[in-house]
Amino acid sequence: MYNAEKGDLAVTGFVNFNTADAISSNTVKLEGGQYNTYRALAMINLLGDKAKAKNQSWYAASEYRYSDSYFDHSQHFKRFNFFTKYHGQLNEHNWLTLTASTLYSKWDASGQIPESAVDEGKVGFYGQLDPNEGGITSRTNLNVQLVTTLPNHDIIKNQVYYSRYKFDLFTNFTFFLEDTVNGDEIRQKEARNLFGYNGSYLHEGYIGNTKLTTDAGINARFDATDNSELSHTINRYTLIERFKLGDITEFSAGGYVNETLQFNNRLSLNLGLRFDQFFYKYNNKLADDATLSGEGIYTANNNVVSPKVNLYYQATDKTQFYLLLGKGFHSNDARVVVVEKGGQTLPAAYGADLGTVFKLSKSLLFNAAVWYSYLQKEYVYAGDGGTVEFSGRTRRVGFDFSGRFQPVAALYVDADVNYAHGRSIDDPKGENYIPLAPVWSSTGGVTWLLKNGINGSFRYRYLGDRAANEDYSLTAKGYFVNDLVLNYTRAKFEVGLTINNVFNVKWKETQFETVTRLKGEQPVDGVAFTAGTKFAALAHVSYFFR
Repeated sequence: MYNAEKGDLAVTGFVNFNTADAISSNTVKLEGGQYNTYRALAMINLLGDKAKAKNQSWYAASEYRYSDSYFDHSQHFKRFNFFTKYHGQLNEHNWLTLTASTLYSKWDASGQIPESAVDEGKVGFYGQLDPNEGGITSRTNLNVQLVTTLPNHDIIKNQVYYSRYKFDLFTNFTFFLEDTVNGDEIRQKEARNLFGYNGSYLHEGYIGNTKLTTDAGINARFDATDNSELSHTINRYTLIERFKLGDITEFSAGGYVNETLQFNNRLSLNLGLRFDQFFYKYNNKLADDATLSGEGIYTANNNVVSPKVNLYYQATDKTQFYLLLGKGFHSNDARVVVVEKGGQTLPAAYGADLGTVFKLSKSLLFNAAVWYSYLQKEYVYAGDGGTVEFSGRTRRVGFDFSGRFQPVAALYVDADVNYAHGRSIDDPKGENYIPLAPVWSSTGGVTWLLKNGINGSFRYRYLGDRAANEDYSLTAKGYFVNDLVLNYTRAKFEVGLTINNVFNVKWKETQFETVTRLKGEQPVDGVAFTAGTKFAALAHVSYFFR
């Protein structure tokens, strides 16, 4: 929420995924391991050294993966990926990037199972209660970006992109709670076209002795779905009842400006402002929709203004302090917005971070921050039930601490520790826990890179116990899991071994409070979970060539 360039959903943070502009060599890689897990990967340069000399690169990469996974019932997971990217200099002032990718995946799912059923021996920890869970998804992406440097060194970026997305998911979270005869299996299906544009302009100048950096931009995105469906089914494709059926159209447009003033080599100030506008349309094709008054087209629109203020102070060449203040937001499902006719369906998030980065030596770095976050009232669309649920205001405070240590050139140690105290503001004490909100969490490990080609890492993931419901009568159990990577790398090849969950800890990956009913039994309110991975070893061999 502190960066004006980022809009919708960039509340507590965001992640930028960047693909390589070029690859140094061709690669063929084969992997195989436990649970019938196999993977084949290839990355190939499509242009020669002459093109590289002219600042041109083009490569393609593809993979296929299959796994039965670690559950008692085989997952039959299949995934195919293809990616290609061209990056080249058109002339002195223009760089062009073209990317295309496609993904296809199909799987059978073990699904969430109730803790109570596991405790009573009715199903194993890695077991399954509904054999029909699973899904199919595919996505094709196209992306074009042109970066232009003007004679005065200003930079203009233009990006257009397109995605075609399909999704067909079969789940059963409550088993026989609602339908004691046929079960509660649901099907969620969607086909989506997504078009987008991002543009930005970067200028550096001076006001007296103060350096002023201006970053301004616009964003636009158009989503259109065809026959988005939520249905009650049996055996995946036999329809019992439709809960939702319709076409969703959403258009969003935003603009932002970032002004950064560098007063001197110690003090800088960033001021940002962002405006976002949303337009929604839902063509309801279901006469008995539970949240709408019949078939027809429903529309709504809303907008939001998000200011940002960030202050940085370089106290010494080894210590920096910063204060970040900002407002962010997240949009809601169009089917919520048209029900509420706009309303407060762009709930605001207000945050503050006060922190420091200090480098005790050239090999030891620490980052520490305390933070505050406030989320406004919001409406939440429950995709599994097709209903609108209300969630009140929440407040969180916490701290983050990270350390990086490199005692010798070949060894690197890192650790991150996070604490958060979150509560609902409008509920009475003792009934105001935020379900599943993390309290203590940490990641870290040791990485080594020896001159003889041996390299790898030993890492951990930790998540503490946390409330699974508002009064903490149910607990989502935490975990501590370790992973190991060992490689032997030479100029022409690499062999390696990856082990997930080295000590074979039993842990729960996803956990939710869920009222469930097994066939012929009474309803039970408890925690339902998906088991985390067992000990899983995967070996690989790679061959590098030009």
